[in-house]
Amino acid sequence: MQIWVDADACPGAVKEILYRAAQRQSLPLILVANQWLRVPASPWIRAVQVEQGFDVADRHIAAALQVGDLVITADIPLAAAVVEKQGHALNPRGELYGPENIRELLDMRNFMDTLRGSGVATGGPPAFGHADRQNFANALDRFLARRPG
Repeated sequence: MQIWVDADACPGAVKEILYRAAQRQSLPLILVANQWLRVPASPWIRAVQVEQGFDVADRHIAAALQVGDLVITADIPLAAAVVEKQGHALNPRGELYGPENIRELLDMRNFMDTLRGSGVATGGPPAFGHADRQNFANALDRFLARRPG
């Protein structure tokens, strides 16, 4: 199993948690972004810089992931692609996406996108805070504790 990170919009606190988890668990961690990223020197951690462009990092992750890999993303369409390929997706606030919830989340995302496209101000997510950081760390720990091998 590898952990992939949709790193362009991933909070720094989540990346720090992932760096420690990759070292502790000896798990490959790949951060994908359309900009250069500084990552700790480690045999377990690497960064991949992709071309600039809409969803280029998402497409790279979706094409490269294997069954059972974990993807860290807040992007619902990417999470849907991950679930379709029998991977696991976890958002930076600690919500695990799976077959039981991804369709509803994708429908809601598309509905909100339609509203925004018609000029309705829908607002964005609340600021990322300490509780979100803790929820993510707990969800990651639970996920890693139940993984095979």
